[in-house]
Amino acid sequence: MTEDTHRVLVVAKDSKLSQSLSALLIPPIFETTILDDFNEARRQVTERVYNIVIVDYAEGEGCDFALDISDSLSTVLLLTPTEFFEQISHRVEICGILTVVSPFDMFYFYNMLKAAIAVQYKTQVLFSRTTQLKVKMEEIKQVNRAKMLLMQNMSMTEQEAHHYIEKEAMDNGLKKLAVAENIIKTYG
Repeated sequence: MTEDTHRVLVVAKDSKLSQSLSALLIPPIFETTILDDFNEARRQVTERVYNIVIVDYAEGEGCDFALDISDSLSTVLLLTPTEFFEQISHRVEICGILTVVSPFDMFYFYNMLKAAIAVQYKTQVLFSRTTQLKVKMEEIKQVNRAKMLLMQNMSMTEQEAHHYIEKEAMDNGLKKLAVAENIIKTYG
């Protein structure tokens, strides 16, 4: 998948709906998988990352499926019958699920799809930043642990331990994390 290709999973029991969505989700912009079985869709979502998941309401089964996968990184579009739209929209929007009235006009749906793509890009950026912060926090935790070990075993002050780790890293061309890990191996 390239950066400009979006992996899309369509889960709909209605073959006419699947066909019309398939006609809209054309390669190379979209790499589309179409399923009519919600259990198979659940399996697919655990095995593969989809940018966008489009789910038909399917007498409530689609709503349950959408809620089940709402904690994934996928942007979920739930196609909802007009008569249930407000009720379902209110129920699922707190989980980040976008609702679309079904049947829909293709121009309206295309605009919702563009919104889902924008949300997906933003989600990817936020996920990347979160991952970077987790790595940085783990590094800080390890360095602090190494400083504590130096303070306990080498009778250093916190400033001396901090300076020692920085100097070792600079003198040996290592990252502070690598120096901290060596200290933890030695004294931990």
